[in-house]
Amino acid sequence: MRWDALFDDLEGQMAAAHDHDWRAEVSERTRGERAAVDLPARIAGAQGTSVSVVLSDGEVLLGVVTDSAHAWVLLVDEGAREHLVPMSSIASISGLSGAAHHVTEVERRLGISHALRALSRDRARVRVRTRGGETHGVIAAVYADHIELMTDVHHRHRVAVPIAGIVEVASS
Repeated sequence: MRWDALFDDLEGQMAAAHDHDWRAEVSERTRGERAAVDLPARIAGAQGTSVSVVLSDGEVLLGVVTDSAHAWVLLVDEGAREHLVPMSSIASISGLSGAAHHVTEVERRLGISHALRALSRDRARVRVRTRGGETHGVIAAVYADHIELMTDVHHRHRVAVPIAGIVEVASS
C-alpha cells in the first residue's frame, strides 16, 4: 500500500512538472509571436475602431481608423475630417485591441507618397502640418522626397514641403 502512495505521488509530481513545462512553453511562444507583430499590423487590426493618437508635436487626434498601410494611417474624426498621419509622426496610440492584421507586401510598399498622390489627383484642399507650422492648399505634385502645395486660388504661390517633416495632412 505504501508503494501505491509513493507511485501516486511520483505521478503527481511528473504531471505537475509536465503542466509547468507546457505553460512555460506556451508563454514563451506567446512572447515570441508578439515580438513579431509591429505597430502597423496592430493599427490595421483596429480598422473601424476609435483610437486616440498623440502626434510627435503633442497634438492629439481622436478618430476612427478607416485605412492604413505600413507607413501611414487614415483617421476620420467626429466632424468627418480625414487625417492622414505618417507612422513616423505617431508618439503614442491608445484604443488598439490585441488583434493584428497581417500586412501584405503590397501594403508594406504603399508609402505615404501613394496616399499623397491620391490627394493630389483628387485636387483635395488640405491642411499640411509640419513641426514648424501648417500650410493650407492643394497638393500640386508629389516628388521623391517632398510635395508642392498651391496655396492660392490662382496657383501662383507654391510651397515645397519635405515629406519627412509632415506630421499630419487633414482635409480642409
